[in-house]
Amino acid sequence: MRIWLTIGALSGLFSVALGAFAAHGLQSRVGPAELAVFETGARYQMYHALALLAVAWVAAQGGGTFAAIAGWAFVAGTILFSGSLYYLGLTGSRSLVLVTPVGGVAFLAGWLSLALAAWSLKTPGA
Repeated sequence: MRIWLTIGALSGLFSVALGAFAAHGLQSRVGPAELAVFETGARYQMYHALALLAVAWVAAQGGGTFAAIAGWAFVAGTILFSGSLYYLGLTGSRSLVLVTPVGGVAFLAGWLSLALAAWSLKTPGA
């Protein structure tokens, strides 16, 4: 559980920092399209930072292997999806554009794994 809380909290920290950088430091350096792409990366990173906190809770409740799979899928999705959008927003280069959907699939796998982990939890008194 500690790993998911730590990674989730750090990911949230970086998401806020990168979002602030976009709003205050990047706005005058890139065009509106690149800025929007960068902000999308920050937004999805925050969504999945919060998802990692849910993974920590499910893992603490006995979510087992599916919780771990969800956590690592969210981490991979953040690196691939948000990372490729940060790169595109900063450079305008589309060289990593094919990585973005792979990150999106990792996010989907994470949500499915989280659902399976939650479903596998024992209900009290059952």
